[in-house]
Parts: sequence; C-alpha cells; structure tokens
Amino acid sequence: MTLIGGTPQGGAGAGAPAPADLIKDTTDASFMADVIEASKTTPVIVDFWAPWCGPCRQLGPAIEKAVVAAKGAVKLVKIDIDKNPAYAGQLRVQSIPAVFAFVDGRPVDGFMGALPDSQVKQFVERLAKQGGGSPIDELIEMARESLELNDLGGAAQAYAQALQMDPGNPKAIGGLARLYQTQGDLERAAEVLEMAAPDARDPDIDAVRAALTLAAGAPSETAEFEARLARDPDDHEARLELAKALAASGRMTEAADELLESIRRDREWNEQAARKQLLTIFEAAGPVSDVARQGRRKLSSILFS
Repeated sequence: MTLIGGTPQGGAGAGAPAPADLIKDTTDASFMADVIEASKTTPVIVDFWAPWCGPCRQLGPAIEKAVVAAKGAVKLVKIDIDKNPAYAGQLRVQSIPAVFAFVDGRPVDGFMGALPDSQVKQFVERLAKQGGGSPIDELIEMARESLELNDLGGAAQAYAQALQMDPGNPKAIGGLARLYQTQGDLERAAEVLEMAAPDARDPDIDAVRAALTLAAGAPSETAEFEARLARDPDDHEARLELAKALAASGRMTEAADELLESIRRDREWNEQAARKQLLTIFEAAGPVSDVARQGRRKLSSILFS
C-alpha cells in the first residue's frame, strides 16, 4: 500500500503533500482495513477510478483538496477498479468516477461522475460533520486535559502532534506557547508564536503576546523601586516600574495590586499609564483568570467610588 500526496491518477493536478495516512491507494485485499475498519473512527471517502478515465483525473484533485482542507476529519482511499474489481462489483459500480462515503463501516452517501469543485467541497464538509470532532480538536482537548492533571509533557506532545497535522492552527499554537510562557520559558513561547499568522486570534495567543510585551524592557529587580516607594508612596513612576518587574517575573497579582494602588492615588497620572499597564496584565493572565476577574472588580470599585 502506497501513501500518496497530491496527485495520483496519472499525476493530474498539483498540490502540497497530504498528511501521512490521510490520502492513500488501496487494494481489494486491504479494503476491509483501509475502509470498513478505518471508517469506524473517521469517515472514509472511497474513490473508484481507472487510469484511462478522463473525468476521474478531473475529479481526483478536487476531492484531495477538500479532504486536506478538512484537516483530518475525513480520509480518502482511492482504488483502481481495473486492478481491484471485487468491491466495485459488490457496490454495483457501473460507471466511474464513483465515490462512496463510509461511516461506521457502511456506505452512507456517494455520487457518480465528476462534480464541480464547490459540490465536492460540500460533500466532504457534510461527511466531516457526521464524524464529529476532527483529530486536531481531539488532540487539543487531550492537551488541555493533560494540563489540568499537571502533565506538562503530555500536553506539549499533544499540541505538537496537532501542529504536525495543521502547522497554523491558532488553538494549538496558543496552547503550546501558553504552556511555555507559564513555565517561564518566554524564548520558546515567542518561537512558537512565530508560527501564527499576524491576524490569528485566540485567547492564549493574545495572552502570550501580552506577556511578552510585559517582559520586554522590564526591570529585573524590585529593590530600588520598593525603596523609592518607601520614601514617597506617590512616586508613580517607581510604582509602575515595580509592577513591570513583578509582572515580568510572573507575580501578576502583586503587579496588579501595585497598579490599582497607583490608580487609586492618581488615575490620570501620565495619561492613565497605570490603567493601560493593568489591562495588559489582565490580558496576559487570561480574561477568566483570578487576576483578571478580581482585578476588574477592584478597578471598578476605584473608578466608580
């Protein structure tokens, strides 16, 4: 059995290689394993074709493109009926191309002849929904469960597997970057974030970007600013720098408390610099974190008192 990438059926069409085991050629001997058994976990599309079939060469690349776009939610198996006529006969294939969709070991949908790309895409998307969540979503959920159990190695491995299947997946990028960030490895977190598109939106991506912003140029020691505040509690610049140092070292709650105290003393100082820094801390900690939830309540109390 040969794993294939973009262009079986005489090389019609070109494209990026498909992930391993997502698109493959099969035979009558392997049909039971590749289609019947495989469809019990992931929907499988079977494309019956032959090298001499012109419409087959047109349809093949369209199916492959749609299957790759489904990102693991559907698999594609291709079978040359000239060399492997048994299952084509059982399914009463009278003309090709003939396409069948299998779920839970049985055919549930299909069509004969070449279809426009848009209809092929709809066919694949419809089948993907029957299979439930994609393997990528399952890996991301597995990673989150591992984090809840404090299994950092398991979480990192699950995120990495998801990124192998879909290198630009925002949830996997954000999750892995967040894992490194919470462990204090900002360098690796930044490297992971470079995989994300500039316009990628995900709470974890936003949080890590905010954390990197906090760490950039932040002082490493707090003693100087604590001494200045001991002499003058209204030294807002010292309090702001202290908050930056605390946040950069992961002490988000303490950093937020310092900024809230600065706002309480003078909310307009330096064009609301303390409030802006506080919002960045909320973003870095995460919108549903205790730091953000409690900090927002305290901020509202100060602003509306």
